[in-house]
Amino acid sequence: MPITRTVLAVAEQHGDQPAIVATDGQLTYAQLVENSRQMFAVVDALHRAQPMPPASTRGIPITAVSLASTFHTARIIAGLAGFRAVSATIDPKWPLEHRTEVILATGIGVVISDSTDLAAALAAREWTGTILTLTDFMQQEVSSAPAAAPAVRDDEEPFLLLFSSGTTSNPKAFLKTRHQYRANFAVSSAHLEPGPGTATLAPGPVSYSLTLYALIESLASGGSAHLADAFDPVELGRRIHDEKITRVVAVPAVVQALVDAARRGADRFTTLELVVTGGANLPAILRTGLQEVLPQVRLISYYGAAEIGFIGDSRDGDGTRISIYESIGVSIRDDDGNEVPDGELGTLWICAAACSDEYLPGTTDAMLKGADGWATVHDHGRLVDGALVLAGRAGDIAVTGGHKVTLPDVERAFEGMPRLGAVCAVALPHERLGSVVALVIEGVAPGKGELQNRAREKLAPQFVPRRWYRVERLPRTLGGKIRRTAAAELVAGGEAERL
Repeated sequence: MPITRTVLAVAEQHGDQPAIVATDGQLTYAQLVENSRQMFAVVDALHRAQPMPPASTRGIPITAVSLASTFHTARIIAGLAGFRAVSATIDPKWPLEHRTEVILATGIGVVISDSTDLAAALAAREWTGTILTLTDFMQQEVSSAPAAAPAVRDDEEPFLLLFSSGTTSNPKAFLKTRHQYRANFAVSSAHLEPGPGTATLAPGPVSYSLTLYALIESLASGGSAHLADAFDPVELGRRIHDEKITRVVAVPAVVQALVDAARRGADRFTTLELVVTGGANLPAILRTGLQEVLPQVRLISYYGAAEIGFIGDSRDGDGTRISIYESIGVSIRDDDGNEVPDGELGTLWICAAACSDEYLPGTTDAMLKGADGWATVHDHGRLVDGALVLAGRAGDIAVTGGHKVTLPDVERAFEGMPRLGAVCAVALPHERLGSVVALVIEGVAPGKGELQNRAREKLAPQFVPRRWYRVERLPRTLGGKIRRTAAAELVAGGEAERL
């Protein structure tokens, strides 16, 4: 992948340039290369010492990192990229059962983790791999003779084991080859502006695909990846100022914190030029808020899927109208696989060189690619005048009284409403209409009459919620995305207060 070629070149020409910077450690490019040699020596020895290693993926052993430390996770993933190795990041906050199952199902042979419950669970399942703590791993690094220098690897080698976001189900595992990541970097480098010497701040665990890719593209372009174990609004301004950050890559919630911090003192953000955020539903109020307090800062909201790669981006509005990148093929199809006319709603299919080949069968029976080589993660949308207008996933569409209602559109009608926090629109069964739209509100809510007036003002009649509920907290993924199915289950189970 391009990371190794660039890392070696920068290490030789500008060895003191920061490569990875975090609160608990940092490495220059020269240090990253040297550190990677000892790291791989340890990992290789651990795999070779196993009398009955787990079944590997395409013949290459898999090493997983499941640590709270973003710095150590990043240096291990980046360091192993220059060797014959497959790496994975497993969020230590995942439920124990899921961490255990993905290790067993995918053939992971070495796990670096400080979790005692994970070690016990794997032993109980008679896993034949090796688990060791970060302290043990680092001690072995110090005492190991370094391996040969990292080198640019073959295109078809797999090198990353990744997982889907888990918004609508448990995360599914898939592999990325070096060719697929090279293709993905070619797209992102052309549109999302990483570059030599660019200081990119990406707060959040490396187990999030957005943070992981920010690390990869920073090193692949000869920039510096500034990371954080978790997002801290207080530290945001300080790090941007002290580390001369010019580019931030983060989830939309961080954009709001950036706006709030800049309102308290914009002088700390003078170096910042660009914010890149993932996810299709960017509230328009965030874009306008950023423009008001930091007019020199541009915002790009990209759309993609970890399985497929980058698809397009939006540079105005709420991020639902996507300009498709020129190298990406897009098709909107009905349930029978036939293309629908422009403007009609259907399932989004993508043709992209960066797309993974399949989900690993041990983690799901879902299909990623069709026989024609096109792939889908079951997002829905329309093509309108050459642009992609997103409508959400399959579970984001409700059919009520014969009308198709896109639930994210219902939610957007309430953006910016005073005294209203997060909301989630869900479809509830109805004997006569098939389903009805309900809105689930987090925390303190305005009166029901205010909510109804807002809905009638902003929405077509069939989109207006017929029922209203309140919960203390909406269910979310570990990445912070609201889980619509789980929200509907709270209502069905009587755990939400009806307004």
